[in-house]
Amino acid sequence: MANRHLSRSIAIQTLYEWDFNNRENSQISEILERNIEEFGPGLEDDQFARDLINGVLENKEKIDAIIVETAPEWPLEQINLVDRNVLRIGICELLFGKREEVPPKVAINEAIELAKSFGGETSGKFVNGVLGTIYRAIGEPGKEEGSPRKGKL
Repeated sequence: MANRHLSRSIAIQTLYEWDFNNRENSQISEILERNIEEFGPGLEDDQFARDLINGVLENKEKIDAIIVETAPEWPLEQINLVDRNVLRIGICELLFGKREEVPPKVAINEAIELAKSFGGETSGKFVNGVLGTIYRAIGEPGKEEGSPRKGKL
């Protein structure tokens, strides 16, 4: 398993546990360390997982507002824990990540794979729909100028 994919898997497991246990930010480092030890013994560099988690936590209010805006028929607290945190990771990579390192389509595909692996039967489609809507709103990289949807989030 590629390092970044494994890092995303560890990040989703960490955010799931954090969210399930009432979001105590002070516990996230402990949860992450335990998950790296348990699920990533061959992980060469855990910085990507740390960066994802920190990015989600630092931008959580913005990310959650985007989820609410993009999936208005689903109140945030009614989205299951896996899907909610997969979306948080995907949106973090799409909007706050480094596009030159992780292109938007890669971020979306990785989020869909996480949803399929860890979520329910319809998780992949749900995540794809939400992230696809966001991607169309922010525009294709390099084609931002003149994009009628640019900045609609």
